Amino acid sequence: MAQRDKLQPYRDKRNFALTPEPAASGPGAGGKLTYVIQKHWASHLHYDLRLELDGTLKSWAVPKGPSLDPADKRMAVQVEDHPLAYGDFEGSIPKGQYGGGDVIVWDRGTWVPHGDPRKAWRAGKLKFELRGEKLHGHWTLVRMRGKETDSQPAWLLIKEADAAARTDGYDITRARPASVLRAAPARPHGKRKGASAVLPAEARAARLPVALAPQLATLAAAPPDGAQDWLYEAKLDGYRLLARVDAGKVKLFTRNGHDWTQRLPELARAVTQLPLRSGWLDGEIVVPGANDAPDFQALQAAFEGNRREHIVYYLFDLPYYAGHDLRAVPLDERRTLLKGLFIGQTPAQVRFSESFDVPPHDLLAAACRLGLEGVIGKRRDAPYVSQRSADWIKLKCTQRQEFVVVGYTDPQGTREGLGALLLAVHDRAGQLRYAGNVGSGFTDRQLVTLEKQLTSLHAPRSALPPTRGLGPVHWVRPELLAEVSFGEWTRSGRIRQAVFRGLREDKKPQAIVREQPLAPQRLAAATRARKGPVLTHPGRVIDPASGTTKGELADYYARAAALILPHLKDRPVALVRAPGGVTQPLFFQKHADDAELPGVRRLDPSLDPGHEPLLAVAGAQALQSLAQMNVVELHTWNATARAIDRPDRMTFDLDPGEGTPWIHVQQGAQLVQVALQELGLPAFLKTSGGKGLHVVVPLRRHYGWEAVKGFSQAIVQHLAATLPERFVAKSGPRNRVGKIFVDYLRNGFGATTVSAWSVRARAGLGVSVPVAWSELGALTGGAHWTLANIAPRLATGNQPWAGYHAARKGLSAAMKQLGFQPGAA
Repeated sequence: MAQRDKLQPYRDKRNFALTPEPAASGPGAGGKLTYVIQKHWASHLHYDLRLELDGTLKSWAVPKGPSLDPADKRMAVQVEDHPLAYGDFEGSIPKGQYGGGDVIVWDRGTWVPHGDPRKAWRAGKLKFELRGEKLHGHWTLVRMRGKETDSQPAWLLIKEADAAARTDGYDITRARPASVLRAAPARPHGKRKGASAVLPAEARAARLPVALAPQLATLAAAPPDGAQDWLYEAKLDGYRLLARVDAGKVKLFTRNGHDWTQRLPELARAVTQLPLRSGWLDGEIVVPGANDAPDFQALQAAFEGNRREHIVYYLFDLPYYAGHDLRAVPLDERRTLLKGLFIGQTPAQVRFSESFDVPPHDLLAAACRLGLEGVIGKRRDAPYVSQRSADWIKLKCTQRQEFVVVGYTDPQGTREGLGALLLAVHDRAGQLRYAGNVGSGFTDRQLVTLEKQLTSLHAPRSALPPTRGLGPVHWVRPELLAEVSFGEWTRSGRIRQAVFRGLREDKKPQAIVREQPLAPQRLAAATRARKGPVLTHPGRVIDPASGTTKGELADYYARAAALILPHLKDRPVALVRAPGGVTQPLFFQKHADDAELPGVRRLDPSLDPGHEPLLAVAGAQALQSLAQMNVVELHTWNATARAIDRPDRMTFDLDPGEGTPWIHVQQGAQLVQVALQELGLPAFLKTSGGKGLHVVVPLRRHYGWEAVKGFSQAIVQHLAATLPERFVAKSGPRNRVGKIFVDYLRNGFGATTVSAWSVRARAGLGVSVPVAWSELGALTGGAHWTLANIAPRLATGNQPWAGYHAARKGLSAAMKQLGFQPGAA
């Protein structure tokens, strides 16, 4: 049948004087077969699948849309062939016309048939692969009954079981509802016309904020599973830059909020040429070098030599747009709107950062061959959060990061300027630690320029703790940051085969730590933990002392979910809520209220008679629910809900009185450990996140609350009687001035202790962290770790408590040895 005849049924059903649908076909894709899926609000919402074959689009109406679950067999009713030009159609078909209603392009791409598609079509079983923006993998269309000549035969659309399949209940039509062809809105000043953009449902009308902190990526050891859930871009070797557009006026900001508009006036003018009247743009500035790859040293030279016309701004995200906050909108939808800004003529200095439909391992290998720094992976369904997140990852070709410059050596031989830079990173306590030297990678000009900069930062003494073997050094104030690539870290924490790449001006020295790549299993746990309620007011500061925001607290609990959940499992939990921040009144909540919190379950009311049900944290989603409800601290009982009358641990809280030096607290913890060891009991240590330390004894469930509490009191009384100069057995500030009250009251029914990995609702936001006894001497306080420096410690995790469950002991022998009689306390 001729193509004209194939399209005659399509034409017969439409009045092209009334409908905007295309009457003519269009050119093919040059050897590749295209496909499109259009979302069509006619008398009923349905999805139209169209596959290019023999010059037309073979078409099916799929009422429920495609499913990624191979168990779902979706009805697909074959309809008339459509012209190829229909693949780009979006718009409204007038009421009264055939198919009246709105149409968007929900997905598009190319399809690859298995074997001869014409034979398969006639046989009624068409197998193919989709390579689209939303759909991937292998699919089958099976004709249910009838013949090829039937006017509207019914088929089944089935997803094959492959890497792109999903069996977890994921509905791609609900998760990714929007068009892939959203055009930019009309330019207000009339330089370019465009169709109005349809904003996603998650977009919220909002004022344009004055400042915006960027989302940051987490270093990953390897690409995660589920490649279809991620998109990958080249890692650009430049400076992060955000652009604020307000009433057509542009300001440019670094990741730390420094205004660089005056430094980059040409770039600011270029951004004004985009069809955006109001919004925030996120991207990276680079200078292309060999093979058009970004050249970091060329970027630095552009600033130094005032030749900034070569700087190119790659945009990859759009957090705010046209009076709307898009941060809760999935990444795919934000990027669709962003790409719409680049329809038609756009400034040469501003480009869209394309993603690549290539397996991540292959893409990383190609990036490394081209001399790129690596690739960036981003979850397609993730919101935009103003902190470091596991929803964005960076995969690097070589080890490379920033270091704080703490000194330099003199040049040797004919070299001018300086010999090498001494480098440092901050440890988990915030102390600078020597990380090695870098003496290669400098140009002659850089050596001279650097020496002048460093001379102006001269310091009389080192910013490092005493370090052996450094030789003659010129010390400087720790203010400059050097980006350095290197071969490896040594066991002593030094880098080898270091090469200088340039200085950085867009980061704070206090933020520089040794980067630890996140293992795939931890990455998966962190991204799973993010699946929860949308966080409101993520930029609200909850701790003025550190400047920490609600969003940063929520992000911490997402990253630490795999570590904290074992400490919360099956235990009644009490919550400390800080709705006004940690400097305002706090609320302690032990029982359920009227709020329904996803992931937080209500326990059997009989566990605590006479009260509302107790609460338990059922999973990672609950942590995000609690963060949304302004919960900062999580406290747990010493028993689980399954055996609420039998404690399975005993806790000693070392609470120092006024004037007690920290060394006495450390010694006090060791003395508690020794006393427990003499009684044959195991002892595990953790910081409290506040002033003191916690010593925890895992128990077999032999005794009830009164016996356990009474015995813990007897131990404390024994300590106070033996070492009265260090310990007291009575609570109250007056009783413990210069001494330690070992709080045994934590062991009563209904009493709670802050959980390991919980943040504390006090200035600085300390974190309670499990530690090994061998680490006790290095601790600087009960809040040794805070939300600001906890990230490196997450890699250690619960390892210091690895033998906790196996170490459980009964109390009978210990009670007998101390002469304690249960019930006699």
